[in-house]
Amino acid sequence: MALEEKPPENMTRKSRLAELWPVRGLSGKLLVLTITFVMVAEVLIYVPSIANFRNMWLDEKLEAASIAALAGSSPGAAPFPEDLQKRLLQAIGMEAIAMMENGQHILIAAGNMPEEVAVHQDLRELGPAEAIAAAFGTLFLGGGDRLIRVSGEPPAGMAMFEIVLREDGLRQAMLRYSRNILLLSMAISVITASFVYLALRRMIVRPIQKLAASMQDFSADPEDVRCEVTPTGRHDEIGRAEERFAEMQAALRDMLHQRRHLANLGLAVSKINHDLRNILASAQLFSDHLGEAQDPLVRRIAPKLVGTIDRAIGYTRSVLAYGRAEEAEPVRRLVSARRLVEEVAEILSLTPDGTVVFENRVPGDLEIDADPDQFFRVMLNLCRNAQEALVSDENASVIRRLWVEGERTGAVARLRVCDTGPGLPKRAREALFKPFQGSTRPGGVGLGLAIAQEIVAAHGGEIELLERAGAGTVFQIEIPDRPARLADMRDRRKA
Repeated sequence: MALEEKPPENMTRKSRLAELWPVRGLSGKLLVLTITFVMVAEVLIYVPSIANFRNMWLDEKLEAASIAALAGSSPGAAPFPEDLQKRLLQAIGMEAIAMMENGQHILIAAGNMPEEVAVHQDLRELGPAEAIAAAFGTLFLGGGDRLIRVSGEPPAGMAMFEIVLREDGLRQAMLRYSRNILLLSMAISVITASFVYLALRRMIVRPIQKLAASMQDFSADPEDVRCEVTPTGRHDEIGRAEERFAEMQAALRDMLHQRRHLANLGLAVSKINHDLRNILASAQLFSDHLGEAQDPLVRRIAPKLVGTIDRAIGYTRSVLAYGRAEEAEPVRRLVSARRLVEEVAEILSLTPDGTVVFENRVPGDLEIDADPDQFFRVMLNLCRNAQEALVSDENASVIRRLWVEGERTGAVARLRVCDTGPGLPKRAREALFKPFQGSTRPGGVGLGLAIAQEIVAAHGGEIELLERAGAGTVFQIEIPDRPARLADMRDRRKA
């Protein structure tokens, strides 16, 4: 029993820290970013609001001063006593109140004011940018005994007036307002971020975490069906990711199943390959004695039997070549295409008057530059598939015809294996030339076309299924001649 592998101590510590400190995860980062962005938005709102607060505070002071100015400037009213002026100015937080009439300043009330006024501001002329600059100037430069003179829009029916006040009171009011805004912004940020965090965690983060966990489990054991992802039916990006991942899991499991099937096949073949070679070697020794027989039929059949057994022995030597995803390098020679097709017909017992009517329409002078044994296997696979498709239907009225035709165009030789069978079904067309997938008959493994394509590709050629009107199947093979080398041609001339 294998011991369970423990994770490294540092990885365990990191995972514990991630659980205790959620900021390290996606959810925590989302929470921090939400709070940060809400605070940034509050700062952007605070800048114009503090300027507006300053203007409103000064407007209120101007309104309070306007009442005092109205009482002190009414016709027949006696001037305020000095003691009353000081108490009045102290009550409304000002140092002086003056009116402007006919271009002259008329002092209504004044306290112990210094000689110098630091800033003069007319609220009627302050634009947004100037108001913001003045507000931050008060926050960072104001306070203490600094005096400012303020004028604004006078009440209806009154002359324009000005007030002088110490900026420290304004600054303290603005600081209190800023503190309240900060606390309110923090509360809004936390509440908003919490709602956004909970909503996004439920809608996005948790499904992503679940999908990531499924990916991790699947990568650890792709064949465990418990790791299979079931799409939730969402119509967003996460739903599409779940669907694609589920499709990838299914495709990967099919591929692993095929690889396992190939491995089992290779193991089975390797077990029987040794005994089969010994049996064929013995059959080859017995067939050699048939050549000494006097029977004409035996003497005629013996060479073909010997050739067939020789091919079988050659196949056993390379029977695992497909399992290694490679074929032997073709030994190319000029081959009579018509004779090769005749040999295939004899092996498959195809005759012009048999159950399957066979016709060899290949021209007698057509030659192919190919490996004779390998190309024999290609034609044998194609003709056997066509023969089996034709005899699978037991209806006596069905026309069963198989023929091979060929031609040459320049340096390319072309052969076509044609039949009048039922044709290939859609499933076989989609898995054409794929091992263990393209077979349409019971017991078939679907290796014939895959091997044929590999051999044709090794010759630099192509094999394809041609579209044909009506029933039947047509496979076309194109084999180009080897390019001539000038050095070889010179050597031949010298010889």
